[in-house]
Amino acid sequence: MQRAAGSRNSGASSMIINEMTKAEINALLSRASIGRLACSRDDHPYIVPLRFAYHSVFLYSFTTLGRKVEWMRDNPRVCVAFDEIDATNRWQSVLVNGLYEELSNDPSHVDARATAHHLLSASAEWWQPGYAKTVIRDSERPLEPIFFRISILETSGHKAVKTAS
Repeated sequence: MQRAAGSRNSGASSMIINEMTKAEINALLSRASIGRLACSRDDHPYIVPLRFAYHSVFLYSFTTLGRKVEWMRDNPRVCVAFDEIDATNRWQSVLVNGLYEELSNDPSHVDARATAHHLLSASAEWWQPGYAKTVIRDSERPLEPIFFRISILETSGHKAVKTAS
């Protein structure tokens, strides 16, 4: 599906917006490291940037206990947005809908936790922003490490390509 966009009289460049193929979506997920995680509780949305690693049918991540974890424990349905923006008329954006699964220290999660750690630690400073000191209302939040993964249920993506004026 294609859509043309741009201002007809402003002299601005135009662009075409196309749906991304599955291969293009997977390639962007493989390259991306920071995404915006959206969760909700009681009809209130909450969005935070986190580092992710894509592997197979999962997104892996790491964080500390806080609002997002509490909310995802109550409602595991989440969405993660990734994008690459080269210019206002040249970008790619992917949305992942999925289910949150906490990877506890339980023996049943040993392999998944090892996979998460292996994938995430391939990136320098992989623990950021998830393990950064957080001060809320003059109180420092405890740093309780939590690994989790998101089972990918659905993906979609769009890309903008500059067209000749």
